[in-house]
Amino acid sequence: MSYLEEAFLPHLRLSLLRVLAVAPGYAANSSILCQAVGDLGLTASRSMVRGELAWLADARLVTTREPMADLVVATITERGLDVQAGLSTYPGVQRPAPKV
Repeated sequence: MSYLEEAFLPHLRLSLLRVLAVAPGYAANSSILCQAVGDLGLTASRSMVRGELAWLADARLVTTREPMADLVVATITERGLDVQAGLSTYPGVQRPAPKV
């Protein structure tokens, strides 16, 4: 397993869920999400963010819609809120650190 699969992608998925959890309406588009995770210190292309949103949608942690080509709007689900808060876990998503 590569570094990308083992460490980076689970962290990116958690970061996407965290951004969506505080977004207005619990939703944001892939362009905004790409910028937001970049502000958190994660370098991810728009294509990578769209791919991870598809992964999160398959896991039912978000729902997605594509209002235009190359733009995905994601909305966090109740299950996704639980995972980002550490109330439940999902394989492939980093577990959040405890709050101190």
